[in-house]
Amino acid sequence: MTKLILKNVNEVEENLRDEVKKICEEKSEYYKELFKKYDKDLTLEVIFDYSSSLYKVSASINLKSKKVLLAEEGKDVKKVLTGLFSEFKKTVKRQYELERKDYEYKRKNRKK
Repeated sequence: MTKLILKNVNEVEENLRDEVKKICEEKSEYYKELFKKYDKDLTLEVIFDYSSSLYKVSASINLKSKKVLLAEEGKDVKKVLTGLFSEFKKTVKRQYELERKDYEYKRKNRKK
């Protein structure tokens, strides 16, 4: 089970807030599907920070082996968010595959 936590959403401009929440919900569906059979309950955290006309958005997820954390910054919050999630998806997928390979390797060598 993957749980989405949004922090500091009130720093996003009010007219974009609902759209940003919707984007995050849609993107979190992918992780709910990917980690459907994962042993651990995961927390997908998205944190917004707005200072000096720049948005800084960071996303993190706590996998078994390590916590994956990425951050992006830019002027347009939607561009930053979609860019962050596309990069985050690649990173999480890579880490998940490493965990899976490690598990299969250990399982195969245990039987000998």
